[in-house]
Amino acid sequence: MKILFAVGLVLLILGIVSLFVAVPTRERHAVDAGPIRIGVETTDREKVHPAVSAVLIAGGVVLLIADSRKRKRA
Repeated sequence: MKILFAVGLVLLILGIVSLFVAVPTRERHAVDAGPIRIGVETTDREKVHPAVSAVLIAGGVVLLIADSRKRKRA
């Protein structure tokens, strides 16, 4: 398996997965008042912007096509 093909395949898979899987993010908010600390931790799940997914998919397809054309020439 060539490197160009492998990178293209990984980008394509990441792009497709990023359309459906949400990425968890954690935020911690705390207030210190002397020896007392009061804090809250929030967790949000947000999907990646569709434009990022489109760029990943397009990049993967371009690399896969470039690899196939490179193999035909050799």
